[in-house]
Amino acid sequence: MGDRVTHDVYGLGRVIGVEDGIAVLVDFSSAQERILSPYAKMSKL
Repeated sequence: MGDRVTHDVYGLGRVIGVEDGIAVLVDFSSAQERILSPYAKMSKL
C-alpha cells in the first residue's frame, strides 16, 4: 500500500489496494485501475 509504481500503458501511479496474490488497485492521475497478477507491465519505483 502506498508504493509508487509505473505501468507501460497507464504511467505513474500509487498502489491504493492489494488483493493478496491476485491483483492491486492503482490510482493513476486519470483513473483507478485494477492490475491483475502477474504484474508484467508494472514495476515498483
